Amino acid sequence: MTEAHTHGADELCEAGQSLYVRALRAGRVRADDTDEAPCLVGLGLLQPEIGADPGWLRPVAPASVLHRLLRRSAERIADERRREERLETAFAPLIQLDGSHAAATANPTLTVLGDRERINQAITEAMADATDELLAIQPSVNPRSPEAHAVAFVRDQALLDRGGRIRTLYQHTQRHLPLVISRYEQLRGDAEARTLDEVTERLLVIDRQVAFIPASRDRNLALEVRHPSLIDYFVTVFDRLWHLATPMYPEAVQQPSLNGITPRQRAIAGLLVDGHTDAVIADRLGMNIRTARVHIAKLAATLGSESRAQLGYLIAESGILKQEGVAE
Repeated sequence: MTEAHTHGADELCEAGQSLYVRALRAGRVRADDTDEAPCLVGLGLLQPEIGADPGWLRPVAPASVLHRLLRRSAERIADERRREERLETAFAPLIQLDGSHAAATANPTLTVLGDRERINQAITEAMADATDELLAIQPSVNPRSPEAHAVAFVRDQALLDRGGRIRTLYQHTQRHLPLVISRYEQLRGDAEARTLDEVTERLLVIDRQVAFIPASRDRNLALEVRHPSLIDYFVTVFDRLWHLATPMYPEAVQQPSLNGITPRQRAIAGLLVDGHTDAVIADRLGMNIRTARVHIAKLAATLGSESRAQLGYLIAESGILKQEGVAE
């Protein structure tokens, strides 16, 4: 496929619909033609001809496919209802024992989400109800999780289609990643992105009603936050960082280089003066340690430093940390 096929499993995209109409009229289509619309095979609208050339697919009657999909949907609904009944039966005696506290916990303001599947499900449910705004802080982007990015793209595009807006903060190291650039080339609607040298941990604030933050360093635990005071705090932090950040999309602003010192080197200089190690500097700025050391070496060369101790002194004497080069 030339680009990601990102719509839901039970949807038919424009390319798929066009190819299926062609198959109905011609009686068959080549299997290679479905590369741009794999949803046709996934939905069962096209299938191989028995005993014929496997390179061809024939259309299945749409009424038959619809009946099968509706039956499958009804079975899923019935399974969920049976699951609800089992949960009610299991929790009924516990609720009776804790009757005095039931009112206080009916609408929890903090919920611990115990694994990635539950975290993603909670975010998906919150996004499905969203109509206004998503504020997001993404310290890093994992290019090895295409499935997760596809799911997030569908969620975000659905919000934009409902007239909502999205504002996202990344670290400067993410602004040239192909995965990030591709995301904004595909999103349609009111989406903006900016970058900073350093950002907070991951944060999602949806409609200023619910927020999600990590609850463990490996991000396998998360907190779902619905406390109004905490939500207001998160929004205030986000807004202040947003105004300090450099625009990336829809219009990118290049960070200026002053006196031969790049903004990245200036950020590194500040951390060096604070006494941080190369490993800490790399972690804080979202880069690997080798890249951090390359920047430190270039900074030292620019300032004429021959040692780590001398570099700290020259940074202080140069006044580069007093210069402002952050665009608003």
